[in-house]
Amino acid sequence: MDSVYRIESINDLNKMLGLESKHPLISIVDFSKVDFKDKGNIKASTGFYIVMHKNLAPGALRYGRNYYDFQDGTLFFVAPNQVITIVDPDATKDIYGWGLFFDPEFIRGTSLFQKMKDYSFFSYNLHEALHVSEKEQNKLKDIIEDIKSELTQNIDKHSRTLIISTLELLLNYCNRYYDRQFITRTESSKDIIAEFEELLKSYFSSDDVQNKGFPSVKDFAEQLHLSPNYLSDLLKKETGKNGTEHIQYHVIELAKDKLLSSTVSVSEIAYDLGFEYPQYFSKIFKKNTGMTPAEYRNLN
Repeated sequence: MDSVYRIESINDLNKMLGLESKHPLISIVDFSKVDFKDKGNIKASTGFYIVMHKNLAPGALRYGRNYYDFQDGTLFFVAPNQVITIVDPDATKDIYGWGLFFDPEFIRGTSLFQKMKDYSFFSYNLHEALHVSEKEQNKLKDIIEDIKSELTQNIDKHSRTLIISTLELLLNYCNRYYDRQFITRTESSKDIIAEFEELLKSYFSSDDVQNKGFPSVKDFAEQLHLSPNYLSDLLKKETGKNGTEHIQYHVIELAKDKLLSSTVSVSEIAYDLGFEYPQYFSKIFKKNTGMTPAEYRNLN
């Protein structure tokens, strides 16, 4: 098994790229000024967040098991401890674009630190990258330039606050552009949703539910070759329900039929639907209907 090179800190990153560190916890890299020679076939994980806008030749980068063909106007996002591999040294020639790298410690104790979970695109797969228009690219580049400007000035007591607020602005724009991307890809999204619904129905009509138990969003996302967060976000944008809510809604509808068409106990129905604990089934049922399974059966 290939070993993974650990890039723990921003200083480690800049040292590897031959750059001077302006700040120990955040860095902006102009890729056109980096010599990537001898940096191919590197498998690395980092201790920091990455936002990257760059071009690469086909097959130049692998994230997990997926290769990605970068084109102009593409951004991808990586959370700490994910693994990225540059697999083709020749593909690193004539690279341009920028990279923003920031340590979780830089934002710790701020509202942005609490909000990072809302930027679910940091857990998307590479093939779910963000494709932006020229106008959107320019907007993001302007924000990056604002951060770079703060980093090149003398650091004062306002620097961190201003950089973090600008960083949050960048991520909020990325959220907006992802929403636009979901909308502009409505037809392909509908195909994914239809396939997801079929997988959901098939799972609960087969022996899988007894053999494997209650499914997760991840189970279906893997079959659709998507990340769980991307699938869940796509469903939320198109239907108003995220992945977990979709699964629960389907299960509750099945449970309603079983409650009204049979006399089997609530516990038995719970086990039939893949729940390990009937109490959890009752909790989910009440959350979605406002009443317990027994109350629903008696009411009808």
